[in-house]
Amino acid sequence: MREIVLDTETTGLDPRTGDRIVEIGCVELSFHVPTGRELHLFINPERDMPEEAFAIHGISEEFLKDKPTFESIVDEFLEFIGDDAALVIHNAPFDAKFLNWELEALNKPLIPANRLIDTLEIARKRYPGGSNSLDALCRRFDIDLSVREKHGAVIDCRLLAKVYLELIGGKQPGLMLGADQGGASGGSDQKANSVVTAAPIQRKQLTPRPHSPSPQELEAHRAFLMKIKDPLWNQKTANSD
Repeated sequence: MREIVLDTETTGLDPRTGDRIVEIGCVELSFHVPTGRELHLFINPERDMPEEAFAIHGISEEFLKDKPTFESIVDEFLEFIGDDAALVIHNAPFDAKFLNWELEALNKPLIPANRLIDTLEIARKRYPGGSNSLDALCRRFDIDLSVREKHGAVIDCRLLAKVYLELIGGKQPGLMLGADQGGASGGSDQKANSVVTAAPIQRKQLTPRPHSPSPQELEAHRAFLMKIKDPLWNQKTANSD
């Protein structure tokens, strides 16, 4: 089962007001475990970089001026994510809104909602009322945050891959996710409620113990009974007579 952990960095909060994607990170998972395949793209947004956005991710307008536009990288991006792999995203509606805005402008297929697994939604259901930011979840699961000085798409994807594994049950040696066997990617409910099936236990086969007493055991038993004075079973036999 193939999944893609995905993250974007942008110039702001809303593509409808002119904000654009400036970075995309993707980490490929196979049965929830990173395969080592990653996609990292910086994108020229063809606009200025607001100070508020720069303070979050540290990507400057100067750095991006010689980078390709979204139109130049769109085919590479779509090829990497494929047609049916689930997209694991923290606050998925935000990233999907930006991606679909860019895809629609280029007359490319949009990313449907049923491909999205929103880890923020899963975390809110599991820890209602708590802080469920990526940083907070990493601290909750004791995941090293030292590499995250600022937001960065690939770094955040690597951290989110670890958080996602914890949210769906964590690594359990000897167990396999039964719902994943040969299955296609589905929505967030399917992934969050995967059925965990234990591997069969190999039991040692023992030689059956004989139930009939040996001649030696019978003789020892008779000798023992002879030592009992006035046994109860003899009294019962006498009374019945």
